[in-house]
Amino acid sequence: MSDKQAYLRRMSRIEGQARGISKMIDDEKYCIDILTQVSALTRALQTVATGLLDDHLTHCVLDAAKLSDEAAIEKIQEATRAINRLIRS
Repeated sequence: MSDKQAYLRRMSRIEGQARGISKMIDDEKYCIDILTQVSALTRALQTVATGLLDDHLTHCVLDAAKLSDEAAIEKIQEATRAINRLIRS
């Protein structure tokens, strides 16, 4: 992981955003305003996901490729499955 502390800070902000959305719902704020915040939260999570994927590719896959072709193929397939899950979500 390239910068664990940065990921943790980002996740703390995301948690705060999620709590804010819950409060907006509880306060019966305007639906479009809530949807705007949901969109921002989704983008924030996508940023974390793509950062982690980049870390996986640049560290885990690269390290596996140095070991053997089989290890590299396994890590690439693992990354492909993760990308497919991200695309479906």
